Amino acid sequence: MEIRVGIQHVNREIVLESNKTAEEIIEAASRATNGGTELRLEDSTGRVVLIPGANIGYVEVGAEQIRRVGFAH
Repeated sequence: MEIRVGIQHVNREIVLESNKTAEEIIEAASRATNGGTELRLEDSTGRVVLIPGANIGYVEVGAEQIRRVGFAH
């Protein structure tokens, strides 16, 4: 699933692919912004990104993709 995080006063957003569910990402983002802790995200390759909760502008969570088997027509 694709996750986009906007940071206050920064022109670029952070974009990564994660194996976590939308609910897990939303819960972690809510804890970080409400509790003043950091948002810790790990992408599908193992890269870890830490973002201070107070600096988060927005978190956009893409739709969960169903893994398809076979050939596309």
